[in-house]
Amino acid sequence: MTPQLEFSKWQGIGNDYVIVAVNDLAFEMTPARAAAICNRHFGVGSDGILLWSGTEASGFSLEIYNPDGSTAEMCGNGIRMLASYLVGRGIARETTLSVTTGAGIIAPTVREDGQVRVKMGSALLGGRGIIGYESMSKENPQSEAVGLNLTVAEYTFEFTYVDMGNPHCVIETTDLNSVELDKVGPMIENHQMFPNRTNVEFMKIAGPSEVSMRVWERGVGETNACGTGACAVAVAAFRTRGVTSPVTVHLLGGDLVIEVDDCLNVVMTGTAKEVYSGSFSEDFINRLKEL
Repeated sequence: MTPQLEFSKWQGIGNDYVIVAVNDLAFEMTPARAAAICNRHFGVGSDGILLWSGTEASGFSLEIYNPDGSTAEMCGNGIRMLASYLVGRGIARETTLSVTTGAGIIAPTVREDGQVRVKMGSALLGGRGIIGYESMSKENPQSEAVGLNLTVAEYTFEFTYVDMGNPHCVIETTDLNSVELDKVGPMIENHQMFPNRTNVEFMKIAGPSEVSMRVWERGVGETNACGTGACAVAVAAFRTRGVTSPVTVHLLGGDLVIEVDDCLNVVMTGTAKEVYSGSFSEDFINRLKEL
């Protein structure tokens, strides 16, 4: 009989993930298997998989899989979920954790009120994720990828490129509802300017310290929320529009509070909630092994 594979389903303001321990896997995670698990009709269904390993003594590690089978360097909502999961189950006794991700070591803290405060590191306005930035920065080391243009189909957008350890193309608009995100999102994500593809955020300034946004996540599509995307939007609004920190970012699934300082160090605070726990059936595990 095939051993059961335990998992937990979590959501962070509507961005949902399946949490699985590497040591519990009965198979190697592959793009095809990740896609099958994320499938909302034939699998568990989620915006991705949080695959964790390690101990409190050695430090934890996190791998993130998207529904298309690709991987992400970092997930702001996911890191909050994992921290709440590890502390809530007693796997971590301390409330501040060290988690190694593709974007470096992240230190989330689970507060007494259940919210999770995450030091996200420093944002970079530019970087290797955008074609032409390296040559531009060599000519002017202080240059930032702000006010750049890209054209997709009949649209030309002015954008700010924010590197949060993963790539973000932030575009300001005065009307979020009029954005045809399902049309322009995939075209911008796969634009030749972004060799590793990009997440796409449309933002609207909602007040002196408030921003509303919609997000097209790389490898996922439009989602209710994106933690690193909210950080990128807050950074872009802080740098280009003088929005004051802390910034309340309104997403479709709820709000995140983002702190940004003059050196673009970013701290994110938000919720993470468990939806349910369960186990893959023997039939589903066998089907995954065949992929």
